Amino acid sequence: MVDTVTSQTIVDGGKIVVMSFTNASDGTGEADVVKVDVSELADIKGPNGSSTEPTNVKIRQIWYSTVGMSVRLLWEASADVLAFVCPADQNGYADFRSFDGLKNNAGTGVTGDIGFTTTGHSSGDSYHIVLELSKS
Repeated sequence: MVDTVTSQTIVDGGKIVVMSFTNASDGTGEADVVKVDVSELADIKGPNGSSTEPTNVKIRQIWYSTVGMSVRLLWEASADVLAFVCPADQNGYADFRSFDGLKNNAGTGVTGDIGFTTTGHSSGDSYHIVLELSKS
């Protein structure tokens, strides 16, 4: 058996993306599972009707609720880089818009994607995470 997970794109507009993720764990957990695949996002719309394929995202806002486990958000690359941690047994909100969002600072092999890894998971644990991202 595996964890029961959902990924939902709420908005994928010209520049902003809002996505929701849930996990109801059977104790298996997730290890570096790509949740935001930049290649699947809609093109960025320019002011003159032009469009550009996004290659990266910035994290603007995060809403999270965790029960029993923490979730590590990772910038995907040859060596993944930690972007943010949603701590275990917490409800929280983080707003990074005042400085234009958390920028992907991964090095070699950067993909622009975001992966999740759960830690401390056991059967019955869960998370719900909503990300607001800006495409670039």
